[in-house]
Parts: sequence; C-alpha cells; structure tokens
Amino acid sequence: MGDNTLPERGSNGISRRGFLGRTGSIIGALALAGHLTPAQAAAATAAAPAPIADGARVPALVIGTGYGGSVAALRLAQAGVDVQMIEMGMNWDTPGPDGKVFPKVTSPDYRSFWLRTRTKAPLSNFLGFPIDKDVPKYTGILDAEDFAGITVYQGRGVGGGSLVNGGMAVTPKRANFASVLPSVDADEMYDTYYPRANAGLGVGMVDPAWFDTADCYQFSRVGRKHAQRSGFAWTFVPDVYDWDYMKREAAGTATRSALAGEILYGNNHGKKSLVQTYLAQARATGRVTISPLHKVTTVSPAAGGGYTVAIDQIDTTGDTVATKTVTADRVFFAAGSVGTAKLLVKLKATGALANLNGEVGRGWGENGNVMCGRANHMWDPTGKLQSTIPCSGIDNWDAGGAFAEVAPLPTGIETYASFYLSITKNPHRAEFTWNAATGRADLSWQTAWKQPSISMAKTIFDKINSREGTIYRTDLFGGNKIWHDTLTYHPLGGAVLDRATDNYGRLHGYTGLYVIDGALIPGNASVNPFVTITALAERNIEKIIATDLP
Repeated sequence: MGDNTLPERGSNGISRRGFLGRTGSIIGALALAGHLTPAQAAAATAAAPAPIADGARVPALVIGTGYGGSVAALRLAQAGVDVQMIEMGMNWDTPGPDGKVFPKVTSPDYRSFWLRTRTKAPLSNFLGFPIDKDVPKYTGILDAEDFAGITVYQGRGVGGGSLVNGGMAVTPKRANFASVLPSVDADEMYDTYYPRANAGLGVGMVDPAWFDTADCYQFSRVGRKHAQRSGFAWTFVPDVYDWDYMKREAAGTATRSALAGEILYGNNHGKKSLVQTYLAQARATGRVTISPLHKVTTVSPAAGGGYTVAIDQIDTTGDTVATKTVTADRVFFAAGSVGTAKLLVKLKATGALANLNGEVGRGWGENGNVMCGRANHMWDPTGKLQSTIPCSGIDNWDAGGAFAEVAPLPTGIETYASFYLSITKNPHRAEFTWNAATGRADLSWQTAWKQPSISMAKTIFDKINSREGTIYRTDLFGGNKIWHDTLTYHPLGGAVLDRATDNYGRLHGYTGLYVIDGALIPGNASVNPFVTITALAERNIEKIIATDLP
C-alpha cells in the first residue's frame, strides 16, 4: 500500500491483538523498572475492556486522556474509584503499511492529521517549495484546528498531547510562578507537586558529555555557540525521552526513532508518553477503562443526581456510528484547553449547564509561541542527522520576554539552518464564544496579537544575526515570511483557575463538575506547559479526593 492508502480495521479503529502486544511490552518494561508490581502488570495486560455502554452509570467520567485527565484517572483509581475515560482519538496500537505505528516527520500520511484531506505541517515550505499534500480523511494523530487568526496544534489519541510534543519537560522558574498561577501556593507546588509530576512523567536530562560529541546534536551545539557569543544564557532542558535508548540509537544498537525523524506524528520508541507512564499505571489498577473514538457532546444534570452525558462513537472517517447516554456521579473536563473551553461555552450557551459563570471561555492564550529560522554560514553546518528531541534553549526571559527552544530541522540533509520555537510574554488573551448559527465555538484571537511575541523573539535573534553576520530564513512558512505567527503548540486557558472554577478546579454553579487540564492556566506558563499542567492536576485531585469523595 502507498502512503495514502488506508488500512483495513474495525469501525472503532482498535486491534485487540495489537493493543495487547504493544501494551504488554510497555507494561513489562515498567514492571522490570520497578514501577509496577507483577500483579499490577498482569492487570494492565488483561484483555482490553469493551468501551462504555449505553445506559451505564459510572462513579467518575473523565473527558480526555491527556496530562490532567491521566493524573485524575490514576489518583481516583488508587483511591478506589472506578473511572471511565472518554477519548475522541484512537488508541494508537496498530502498525500501518510501513510496519510502524507512527510515521516520521518527513513522510506524513493518513495517520498524520485529524480528519483533514490535506496535511498542514507547521513548517509548510522548504527551499521555497510547499510540502503539504493530499491525504485520505482519517482520525489521525495531530489536529491542526483552524480558528480566526490562529491554528492550534493538538494531539489526538489515547495519551493526548504527550503523543506529539517534543517532550520538553520544563518546570517554570520559581520567580515566574506568581504570574503563571497567582492563586496557587508556590511552596506546595515546588516542594510537593512539581517533584511528583516530574517523577510520574519520567523526566530526565541529556548527558552533557554525550551531548558534546553526538552527531545528532550538532544543531544544538551551533545554537549554543551563537547564543553564548551574543551574551545570552543557554541551558539544557529536561525531557521525557529515554536518553539511554537514544544513546543506543546513535550507537546503532537500537531501532532508531528520535534519530529516524519521528516526533510530530508520534514516536515509536524511546519517548515516554502518558501511555507508558500515568496511563499504564492507571490501567494496572484494574479500575480504569478507556473508550477511544468517543466524543462527549453534552453534559447536563441528571434527574436522580449526577450528570447525564451524551456521547457519539465515531469511526476512523469521523462518522458517528453510535450514540450513547450515560450517567456519571462526577465529570472531569480534561479535553485540553481548546476542547474543554469549547465544550463548556457550548453547554452554558445551550442551557445544558446554564449556571456556569461568565468566566467560562475567557483567559485563553497561546503561550507566546512563534517560530523562525536562521541561515548560517557554510562553516556552521547543523548536521544531516538531527535528533527530533530538543534538549536546549536560549533564555532572555527576564530582559527580553522570550525563551527560545533550539529546535531540530530533521530533513535528512545538511541545511545550514538553525530553527527555533520561542515562548514569549505575549500579554494578549482571547475568548471562546458559542456561535449558534454555525453550531460551533469561535475564538477571538487576532493574528496581529502575535506582534509582541515577534518583538520579544527578535531581542534574541536580531542580536545573534548581527553578531554572526547571518540572516533570517524566508523559505520555511510560505509567502517569504520570517516569522510563523499563526500557530500555537501550547494552548492554555479558557476555564481559568479561581475564575471559572474555584481554586481547585471545581466549576462554579455545579457540584461534581471539575476542570483538570490546561484550560485552568491563564494563557501563559512561561515555559513548555505540560509539567505545570501535570503538577496542578496532582495538587487539585489530591484535594478533591480528600474533601469531595464520600
């Protein structure tokens, strides 16, 4: 089969044999590493439970399987609560025609994008030529969701954003924390919940000595040299990749993954996504069931207590194949910043949850994301072989409002290019509102609001270009653009903590409804946000279990 050919599979997109094989190897590795007991490993590798049944009554229903939802499911299960997780995307367990579950960055196919008929890669051009192509419509792993003024990239599948991000696991500087979550006690986060999150996620750091000699990080060493020669602080950044595995990749003793161009559309080896960490532990309790290719459409109070939840089951073309109505004693919104915010504004506007307050939908930001590339001199090659896992950054946050990830450009050829994703102190915030005429949520973001991000990023790269005698690349984003200013990888906000919810994520107006994902963080985390999302979820669920469960 060619890249654009769809494999045969059932309407739910799940192969039981593939699930058991892939999950079994993951659970076995965790058990050997001491993370799971033999009994837990046996429970986790038991036959996958059937998806949620129409008419079911469940103690806890979690909408989404990303960072916040995975934390909630694990801790609730450990507290003795049976949990149903509803996931819109697939369970990525079945190899495609190339024998791999996930394709590499340079070969997007039907697996790559969520219900699109044409790819929409963040880097859309190379050497001035467009690289996007037509693909069959499929419930692929990366959602490029278009709103007015911005495209939001989100992971789709069991594991959410952990499937598609670069794994940069950054804890914010303590001095910046008050601007990230002003209502949260910093001491408890840095003493308890950040360490808990980092341990649960399996965060580690590249070996500096190996980094200095590895061919695959020549691009990052060039970034270091240029940053330091211009007087900027350069730093290693933690990640959730298995660094020992990457060393074996480089040595030729393990199947290449990060060194084979795998990241944006999933990573087949080495990267510790939630499937290998929180979700593996949650499944091992025997109390957590995940229903992939299921989408929550409404939540409303049930006559006998709890909440009535309507769910569409879809197939891999996005068509609804069944509708279900279940009752949940408690509902945890963990569909990601965009998914949670869109659903909540719909529920408020349509009257399903009319008592939600006016803060629902507000405080949304894009973490100041902006991308650019630089054209280096011929004596500064960045390497044909580049690891897809970034491990360093340039810090000008205090002076210029920007932190720039030294990012890979894994084309397989020498490009003499340095590529960067910046996080900036962009002050703009947008709002989701329900559009009854179109039956969808709109976002008020404006592309012009990216100008502060560009100005902040320029405090780094204008100086480097001046010092090195180099220029910006204009062949990466189409239209001779220097800056990619119409995207974000890091959506945050839309149901902000202590505004739309109380200070632990309980939605105002309703007992037993919670937000526990990135929607709680008001627009900017100052760093890659998933460790903060995880740590906040650990804090909040601990309080909820202690005070709300009977």
